[in-house]
Amino acid sequence: MNDQHRIVSSEQEQLILVDREDREIGYASKADAHDGGGVLHRAFSLFLFDDDGRLLVQQRAPDKRLWGGFWSNSCCSHPRRGESLELATRRRLSDELNFETDLEHIYWFCYQASFGEQGSENELCHVYLGRATRNVRANDSEIAALRYLAPAELDSEMASRPEHFTPWFQQEWEELKTHWRGRLEQYCSLR
Repeated sequence: MNDQHRIVSSEQEQLILVDREDREIGYASKADAHDGGGVLHRAFSLFLFDDDGRLLVQQRAPDKRLWGGFWSNSCCSHPRRGESLELATRRRLSDELNFETDLEHIYWFCYQASFGEQGSENELCHVYLGRATRNVRANDSEIAALRYLAPAELDSEMASRPEHFTPWFQQEWEELKTHWRGRLEQYCSLR
């Protein structure tokens, strides 16, 4: 496992460009993929729940180019050139949370969100569910803080302070509750 301070990503790493059907069409540096309105690239978001059905959420490190300091889902990133989603999700869990777990792929979707002059996310994002244990350890080069929230607590915070959460997290959480409720309730209670 990795230590808690290691630099695990760079603006030069090569991301996988895709069309809207998730077919690879090329590669671009992370910097180029996020400049301006962004270029559609493959990504993933992980939602990890503890044994009490609470979601592990992270506050992104403040020096991240996009949405630094915002609260987001447990882990999110991109596969690199030549890397499968399975390998990328495992790598990123280890890199960010010093943790391994099995993941269940739920769905994928496309979205674009701008963060002013700093750039944009333009992603075809695969969403996964999994279990977390209490011994996750945040890599502080990526994560400022971690906490667990019950679904009702998360809903309340998102409703009262949506500006504190990343746009993809809000969209994915709503989609999971609305269209994938049965699968989501295998990990948590939505009552």
